Amino acid sequence: MNTSQFGIVGLGTMGRNLALNIESRGHAVAVWNLETEWTADFLREHPTQKFAGADTLEAFVGSLAQPRRIMMMIPAGKPVDDMLAKLRPLVEAGDVLIDGGNSWFEDTRRREAALRPDGIHFVGCGVSGGEEGARFGPSLMPGGSDAAWEMLRDVLEAIAARTEAGPCVTHVGPDGAGHFVKMVHNGIEYGDMQLIAEAWDVLRRGIGLGAIEAADVFAEWNRGPLESFLVELTSQVGRVIDPETKQPLVDVVLDKAGQKGTGKWTAQVALDLIVAIPTIAAAIDARVLSSLKEERAAAAARLSGPDPRDAFRDADRRAIIDALAQALHAARICDYAQGMALIRAGSDRYQWNINLSEIARIWKGGCIIRARLLDPVRDAFAKRRDLVNLLCDPALGQMIQSAQAGWREIVARAARAGIPMPAHTSALAYFDSYRSPRLPQNLTQAQRDAFGAHKYERIDRPGMVHSAWD
Repeated sequence: MNTSQFGIVGLGTMGRNLALNIESRGHAVAVWNLETEWTADFLREHPTQKFAGADTLEAFVGSLAQPRRIMMMIPAGKPVDDMLAKLRPLVEAGDVLIDGGNSWFEDTRRREAALRPDGIHFVGCGVSGGEEGARFGPSLMPGGSDAAWEMLRDVLEAIAARTEAGPCVTHVGPDGAGHFVKMVHNGIEYGDMQLIAEAWDVLRRGIGLGAIEAADVFAEWNRGPLESFLVELTSQVGRVIDPETKQPLVDVVLDKAGQKGTGKWTAQVALDLIVAIPTIAAAIDARVLSSLKEERAAAAARLSGPDPRDAFRDADRRAIIDALAQALHAARICDYAQGMALIRAGSDRYQWNINLSEIARIWKGGCIIRARLLDPVRDAFAKRRDLVNLLCDPALGQMIQSAQAGWREIVARAARAGIPMPAHTSALAYFDSYRSPRLPQNLTQAQRDAFGAHKYERIDRPGMVHSAWD
């Protein structure tokens, strides 16, 4: 009997929690997992809820009411193509297949185009919020056709996080738009996490705060303009004590950051679309450098630098903390500006017509980068949908103008202290470059013409010219 209203393929952490979320909103859910014992265990753990399981894909698909809605929560790449190959003979025109993983948006575009002639809808849906978000309310970024969105809207709006601005889901745009926006979301997340880590480093190594003292600073910041999930999380993480060593747990975590690829994709796409994202790129580089733990330990024995405390000894602690808050706020604005500029460029290239104000709205709740800053970001694009860069918005521009004195002081002191702040520094360089009417790339063009006859444009008349530079 076709009674289930929604199907979930893949009962890993995200899949099982999304299934629980959907069922809790009044929908009967069919579940399937490659390892059949996972399905059996899941059903055994939730005997009174409206779940149906199946040992075979045929039985799973057959248990769904038509038109069928099936969401795959499986690893990106080949597993998605393999699963589509298995599902395609079992579904019919009008059914919707959803990929809820972090898939490469070009793969999503290819899959959507391949299924479209058979009348099968394919939706690439970004899901942000981790395990807790999946269970109680994620931020959702679905792409695909208008028809597919209307078929999914009731479920996705029901399970999404909610803020005063509504459910944290919107129809992002056609084919790969949803996965593109999720990719950039993750790039912004990389930048934000690196900026926070750098601020933490200055608090600890620069002015000598203990972990709990630094956590208190983040808790204070979370009550102001810097309020966000990641700032709040930092205040929580810094207070946890390791039961084995009785030291702050964060201090016994190995300083090698991992990454799953979406940050790298963001940088690659930015290069393809000719969009500058130096803060996000700096965050990716910082993770790569962190992975060279053994090399860094060997270099530390050979390469010396200043005492990190020296550059901060003459400063008032309160003044430095306030300046650091200004630096983090200003650099964050640049991080979001770069990400939004990249989404705009992708939207223009692929004709997705993405509404950036809506993207900021759905990021206000559920997702990892939810932050108070998204309110002025949303307002900026609501007032001017054609806004080319967030730095050009009067309100956000004024925020940076007000914060830049502290920002510059922190970056300068960190440089003198030998404390690396690549994300803050690159953000400041981005701001200074963007506001400069003339940059030294006139010399770059002269050099290119001198060694390779690449030609250049003059400032006093149109056209490309070549000169004899010797």
